Amino acid sequence: MEYYTISLLYLIISLIPILLTILFTSKVTTKSNLPPGPKPWPIIGSIHKLGDKPHHVVAKLSKIYGPIMSLKLGSITTIVISSPEIAKEMFLEHDLALSSRPMQTKSLKKFSMVWLPVCPKWRHLRKIATLQLFTTQRLDISQVLRHTKVKELMEYAQQCCENNLPVDIGKAAFTTSLNLLSNTIFSMDLASHVSSNSQEFKDIVWNIMESRPNVLDYIPLVRKLDLQGVLKRKRSYFKKIMGVFEEIIDVRLKDPTDVKDDVLGTLLKLVKDEELSLHDVKHMLFDLFLAGTDTTSSTLEWAMTELLRNPKVMEKAQIEIDQVLGKDGSMQELDIAKLPYIQALVKEILRLHPPAPFLIPHMAIEDVQLCGYLVPKQSTIWVNVWSIGRDPSVWTKSKMFSPERFLEKEIDVKGRNFELIPFGSGRRICPGMPLAYRMVHLTLATLLHSFNWKYVNEASIATCTIDVEEKFGITLQKAEPLQAIPLPR
Repeated sequence: MEYYTISLLYLIISLIPILLTILFTSKVTTKSNLPPGPKPWPIIGSIHKLGDKPHHVVAKLSKIYGPIMSLKLGSITTIVISSPEIAKEMFLEHDLALSSRPMQTKSLKKFSMVWLPVCPKWRHLRKIATLQLFTTQRLDISQVLRHTKVKELMEYAQQCCENNLPVDIGKAAFTTSLNLLSNTIFSMDLASHVSSNSQEFKDIVWNIMESRPNVLDYIPLVRKLDLQGVLKRKRSYFKKIMGVFEEIIDVRLKDPTDVKDDVLGTLLKLVKDEELSLHDVKHMLFDLFLAGTDTTSSTLEWAMTELLRNPKVMEKAQIEIDQVLGKDGSMQELDIAKLPYIQALVKEILRLHPPAPFLIPHMAIEDVQLCGYLVPKQSTIWVNVWSIGRDPSVWTKSKMFSPERFLEKEIDVKGRNFELIPFGSGRRICPGMPLAYRMVHLTLATLLHSFNWKYVNEASIATCTIDVEEKFGITLQKAEPLQAIPLPR
């Protein structure tokens, strides 16, 4: 029986007295101007419809009810946006009113840059993160470090090449992203390509990012009961990753002579100057590692998946790289601008496989009129960028993998072209986008320049049957890890 069905039956049986009280004593409000949507069931609303791939289900429902739709999920009203025109109106005309975040744990709501509402504290944290990590000057200074980590990835791939062994693309990309961040922030590696450390860290990150729905999230009055154990599990993973950070911070604080010119050193200076608390620092690290590792590695894994399914596209990409770098040249970040087909390829990956299919959910802080409909205060907003990226009214041959479409028109991913906003838009746009842009292009181009690639099951390529099943979470991962064998060029 599906996870949803089991969860709902357990919830209803366990909470009949409480739910009946809620049903008959709660104040009923009628929002006659809500966007259209499916008729909700009593108490649970439309939770039962979502399944394990809500972005697919919601995309199908939007074809019935329209590009702005309302879902009742328990007691929570959720507004789903599935068109670039309505997304544009949301971000350009109502950005502040729709820039809060849905309910999270008290800790995240108080300290997390991702989940804080727009407020002075959020602005302060975001400014620090941006200035310490993501300005052009900072990124230029740290590019040597990125090259070092990508070089280590190539050395690992070379070992696999010499021994005719497959590379787990997602795991290898995750290790590279993890060590890039850990060296930038802590001046140390947290994992290696030949150890199990990165997989353990990856599992922790995924279990935090996994968005298997907690039914009680949609019934706030009984959320603390945590009958499914979702909150307990997430707290456990949260403590594990925080434990890693606390151990590193404690070592640094106990040794006054251990002064490093890295991000942690800068943040600890801000703590000393009382501009930040240690809680702020730990949660900022939590945000940076979760957002900066999983999204980059999953994008690279999807890119290699589509290239193996489309060998002519891979060949065309390799020809462009060879023309710019030569057979023995080394990829530099300045070369990205000289590789229009690689840029188009990355955009096509982000169109078909956006890192976060609903972005990070937004919440309305006041009633808003959007496209002639009411978005009520406290409602959650999902922007289904996965659906927008596959909409045939927006994209010609929308299900086809074709980087050439981006050679024909000027579209970027910086939040200004609303048919392609994988990093969001407005004041909540992902601050790490400049780093992700460099890392994905640099790593992908280097992988293609250094090796030819063979899927472990070559027979699948002829029929394009390489697995593309998705695993839904805050990020969208491959359900089955991609295994590919590097070959000499």
